[in-house]
Amino acid sequence: MEGLGESTIYCPYCGEPNGVLLDPSEAGQSYIEDCQVCCRPIVFVMDSAGAVEVFTEDD
Repeated sequence: MEGLGESTIYCPYCGEPNGVLLDPSEAGQSYIEDCQVCCRPIVFVMDSAGAVEVFTEDD
């Protein structure tokens, strides 16, 4: 079983970096987490390999 991995994403609204913890068991799923800087909702999409992409709610 793999543990959590730390990654940096850039907010699709304000462009600021955000440190996030990624759970490999969530691969293939999406979830929403607020930006740590501007507090707007970021949609996280993890592919089956565990890589993450971020989008606005409007994308």
